[in-house]
Amino acid sequence: MKLDGQIVGNAGLYFTCYQLSLLGWNVMPTARNARGIDVVAYSGDGKKYIGVQVKALSKRAPVPLGKTLDKVMGDFWVIVNKVSIDPTAFILTPDKVRQLAHRGEKEGRVSFWLQPNAYDVDEFRGAWSRIGRGDSGS
Repeated sequence: MKLDGQIVGNAGLYFTCYQLSLLGWNVMPTARNARGIDVVAYSGDGKKYIGVQVKALSKRAPVPLGKTLDKVMGDFWVIVNKVSIDPTAFILTPDKVRQLAHRGEKEGRVSFWLQPNAYDVDEFRGAWSRIGRGDSGS
């Protein structure tokens, strides 16, 4: 089944919100297509806040990062691929995304990508523990 890109994005966003909620975070998606983070989450006691960028893909594919790495922000990045058949999440820090980014150049235009062989590794796969708990189990 081929899903529209907006639906793929929504599925990845809400999958991420679900997983964070299971970890005890109070989760709020931000405005769709706004520049910046996609999810704001805060701990149960309100003392800890995190911002999460979510990139959702319909299959195992490169993640487009844009013309510069300036938009790589937040506290964590969650890449969710295969959202319609078997969602798999990869949890990275923005520093790690910048470190692993591949710089491409075509016809004089520069773009940055995160290749699947860079993010689809055991270190990041399902590594929700990198974010930690939002409840008293922190």
